[in-house]
Amino acid sequence: MTAPIPPVDLSVQHAEIAGEVEAGWAQVLERTAFINGPQVGEFERAYAEFSGVGHCIGVGNGTDALEFALRAAGAGPGTECVLPTNSFIATAEAVARTGATAVFVDCDPASFLIDTKAALAAITERTKAILPVHLYGQIAPVEELLPVCAEHGVTVVEDAAQSQGATRNGAVSGSIGHIAGTSFYPGKNLGAYGDAGAVTTNDDALAESVRLLRDHGSPAKYVHSTLGFNSRLDTLQAVVLSAKLKRLAAWNTARAEAAAYYTELLGGLAGVVPPSTLPGNTHVWHLYVIRVAERDRVVAHLRDNGVGAAIHYPTPIHLTEPFAGAGRGAFPNAEQVTGEILSLPIYPGITRAQQDRVVEVLAEAVR
Repeated sequence: MTAPIPPVDLSVQHAEIAGEVEAGWAQVLERTAFINGPQVGEFERAYAEFSGVGHCIGVGNGTDALEFALRAAGAGPGTECVLPTNSFIATAEAVARTGATAVFVDCDPASFLIDTKAALAAITERTKAILPVHLYGQIAPVEELLPVCAEHGVTVVEDAAQSQGATRNGAVSGSIGHIAGTSFYPGKNLGAYGDAGAVTTNDDALAESVRLLRDHGSPAKYVHSTLGFNSRLDTLQAVVLSAKLKRLAAWNTARAEAAAYYTELLGGLAGVVPPSTLPGNTHVWHLYVIRVAERDRVVAHLRDNGVGAAIHYPTPIHLTEPFAGAGRGAFPNAEQVTGEILSLPIYPGITRAQQDRVVEVLAEAVR
């Protein structure tokens, strides 16, 4: 019997760093520096350098990272933040948690990235931020947003949760807008062994605001200059992230090679639309997302035959219960693609034999 192929397999990465993580954790345990240990600062400096920014501020998770970036930008009650409706709900949750109103826009039907023209058209006097989501591993065309946002005093907050190491026209994810939030959830290209996240920016004032927000609004012990939160990057997770960061470029290359092989295998396979990459982008293939008709039937066939197909994401945010309002038909591109997309297994360490099997089963399903 053929062994099942999971949608993601983290065991190869873990095996590569296990010894380094064990030694690093032993140091943390010996020093008992569990909160704000020196490894946190070491990782923040390394990730800032990797991302080409002046500041990296580690936080508890990616949703907090986006919320703190938005709060630093002035989002709150009576303001609006513009975002694509085809994203994970956390993008909108971060907006809602500031008290701001989430204003949804459609996506480009080919790349699935934010429709920048629609985003700019949605700006009002209440708009504080636009959140381009770097979906599936490639960067949205942020440069199309920046000039108009500058005219209106709107902050561009990159949702970089799926794009660690991706570039656009040579600039690294998290360095193009005014500020960015990223997630180090275990399945991300750069994943911790639990929840973790970070904010990146070149803006000193925004960085200082986020540092206060993550640590009880405290610039010094028992001094509290603003109302903050308890959301600090755990020292043990910083050890894991530092070990993985050293290998991230190689792992992203492995993902790109696997993606190229999928695209080669899918060439000429009727009924399957492979993913597209925007000119100027270096894609890091957090996910390999195709489009098919009768998606749910195809996914069921794949899963029944041991292929761990997934859907990212089946419901546009404006049709979820917490954010329902615009109604079906408001964003036709997003509504169509979310009914057709499915994610094929991809991760560093996936073998060509496994990919051959994935496409063999997929071909059976779409015939």
